Amino acid sequence: MPTISRFYGIVVFINYRDHAPPHFHARYGAQEVTIEIQTGTVTGKMSRRALNMLFDWLDLHRDELMDNWNRARNGEPLQEIPPLL
Repeated sequence: MPTISRFYGIVVFINYRDHAPPHFHARYGAQEVTIEIQTGTVTGKMSRRALNMLFDWLDLHRDELMDNWNRARNGEPLQEIPPLL
């Protein structure tokens, strides 16, 4: 699983040739979620604090996430995305 960002113990990744709709995965300890890039719809469970950080990060990097989603679908190398500071 190609990691594209890490911050505050959260690891964010996009899998190559994953199913639609465009989304990314995030882990925080033993918790894992999938978040749709366009809508912010969450599948899975994660602490509210970690989810809020992910939503803030998503708002800042939506275009970069879509670019990485398209790269992954085409089997191209993914670009690292800056962490939430």
